[in-house]
Amino acid sequence: MASYAAMARRVARWCGRPVTVAMAVAFVVGWTVTGPIFNYSDSWQLVANTVTNVVTFLMVFLIQSSQDHDTAAIQLKLDELIRATNGAHNALLDLEELDEKTLDSFRARYEQLARLARQGQVAGQADTGSPEA
Repeated sequence: MASYAAMARRVARWCGRPVTVAMAVAFVVGWTVTGPIFNYSDSWQLVANTVTNVVTFLMVFLIQSSQDHDTAAIQLKLDELIRATNGAHNALLDLEELDEKTLDSFRARYEQLARLARQGQVAGQADTGSPEA
């Protein structure tokens, strides 16, 4: 049996296809067309609202699972690029696990580097290189 993560990725990919969007549009058109047939009854509205609410509720979890998986993979790839790059700061590995205060500290350092680089550009200096963070 496939894992939940694998199933969530398959469903998320399937839901992003044009045929799935066409099915959703067909459901809305079908619901609209059947309105006069059922005299726009409360039951008719309740069925459509229930179906759309349940699908939306489940899709939130599937999309979140898929995004979490993709984000973790991207973070690992970025960590590998940092690890493999000569002169890169290994302290930047796994930043996503740090608390906000520590992240703000790292961010402030890099914002300062960016400000200095922009000031250097105005003065005619190149903004390339690897200054210490």
